Amino acid sequence: MRVGIVILPEDRWWAAEPKWRAAEEYGFDHAWTYDHLGWRELVDGPWFSAIPTLTAAAAVTSTIRLGTFVASPVFRHPVPFARELITLDDISDGRFMLGVGAGHGAENYDGKVLGGPELSVKQRADRFVEFVEALDVLLATDKADYEGEYYRAVGARNVPGCVQRPRLPFLVAANGPRTQRLAARLGSAWATTGRKTDNLDDWWRSVAELSERYTEALAAAGRETDRYLNLDSSPVYSLSSVGAFTDAVGRARELGFTDVIVHWPRSGGYYEGHESVLEQVADEVLPDLG
Repeated sequence: MRVGIVILPEDRWWAAEPKWRAAEEYGFDHAWTYDHLGWRELVDGPWFSAIPTLTAAAAVTSTIRLGTFVASPVFRHPVPFARELITLDDISDGRFMLGVGAGHGAENYDGKVLGGPELSVKQRADRFVEFVEALDVLLATDKADYEGEYYRAVGARNVPGCVQRPRLPFLVAANGPRTQRLAARLGSAWATTGRKTDNLDDWWRSVAELSERYTEALAAAGRETDRYLNLDSSPVYSLSSVGAFTDAVGRARELGFTDVIVHWPRSGGYYEGHESVLEQVADEVLPDLG
């Protein structure tokens, strides 16, 4: 079982840098940040851009994998984004993984701030499929063309291409049948948040159901991928205690997940907790999970 940690892009770099260094020193396998223009109630506070943050993180780490959790087509076009990803993959010396998801509707700040129309669930899925398909082509092929309803590319260059060949890996976040099929087809890994619920047992049942359905999607695609679970989408914050963390990891392992993701403790609000618990988990639990 591998464990990753999300560091929200809300601190000035002098305060954020020690966290990224510590994530590697603590023994986490991967570290992530949110790729939003603003996020929920935190939109009223400090917030920084994901790609420059990950670029800086790559410069102060050497072994830990880095990624977006997750990028979406809400405010990105695949052609310029592909250039940014190739650059980040180069700077990190092939340690980058693109976490990508469909994004929320216009009620979410990312959509609302751009003043665009609110899309239906189907339209968001359509756009997401195009976004991932276009990135798949653009990151692996020089002078690439792509034609879709939402995106178009004409002779897009990608030299020198990704360090990781044929392209950097995709972690596809997907709960719906169609997007799970996309993850099975183009992803190196699948990520899920489970279903939103206030009951912990109900949440774990939803995770099991989604995992079973993803198994069917993989069988149809004739592939195998890694499976990532966001533990902090459950009603219980994973680092509220060492016991909560070990219990969650054990249940995820039983369901066949290869990786779990937690969040760096914050002083209040979302992911409220104490860094002492994080340090204890790193010292006492992570070494035995390899």
